[in-house]
Amino acid sequence: MADNKVIKINIKRQENPESSPYWEEFEVGYRENMNVISALMEIQRNPVNAKGDKTTPVTWDMNCLEEVCGACSMVINGTARQSCTALIDQFEQPIKLEPMSTFPIVKDLQVDRSFMFDNLKRVQAWVPIDGTHDLGPGPRMPEKKRQTAYELSKCMTCGVCLEVCPNVNDKSSFMGAAAISQVRLFNLHPTGSMNKNERLDALMGVGGVAECGMAQNCVEACPQGIPLTTSIAAMQRETTFHMFKSFFGSDHQVD
Repeated sequence: MADNKVIKINIKRQENPESSPYWEEFEVGYRENMNVISALMEIQRNPVNAKGDKTTPVTWDMNCLEEVCGACSMVINGTARQSCTALIDQFEQPIKLEPMSTFPIVKDLQVDRSFMFDNLKRVQAWVPIDGTHDLGPGPRMPEKKRQTAYELSKCMTCGVCLEVCPNVNDKSSFMGAAAISQVRLFNLHPTGSMNKNERLDALMGVGGVAECGMAQNCVEACPQGIPLTTSIAAMQRETTFHMFKSFFGSDHQVD
């Protein structure tokens, strides 16, 4: 029975950023434990649509295929998620595949997530070690803080939290939950905390943490279960303290 089963997939396609989108239906043979990526690879190997017409291979991003890299994010039956862990048996057919609408289209299901990476640069989401010489072992972190940092470090910049956020749109410059949570991560680090004030300054600027409407869609949609709303609340508190410290002068104790 499984050998004769056919999967129907509707894909929202777009040739380039300037062209108009259109829907194209495909049919692929079913295999047990098949995921969306497997179906797309079948279409890529034999790009013939459901009408039997030869067409162009579908374009999408993928890399690790184990929900770690975040590259294969797309909207599947109306829900933004990773396509590598989206099993065909989980969905009603026809399965609808769309690119994330928050980011500029490159082609078909492929989008440009530069906005996310630009914001990570803006908040200095790194530990400033130049690597010119061996610094020896770093300072130990308390276990409770290490566990918190580990959860925050799971972010794979997949873009799902931005896709579901009503405050991330073409009329707003809000950086989204991912970058804010990364500020919390690197400010927790004993060495990274040396640049704590610069990161908080970035969060206080245009598109920063004050523009979050606390819809809480991000924490529900995050495929890694990162406590994003907790991070946002923590950074709202930290930026408030930082604002008062900056306003009343530099004679406060340095963190």
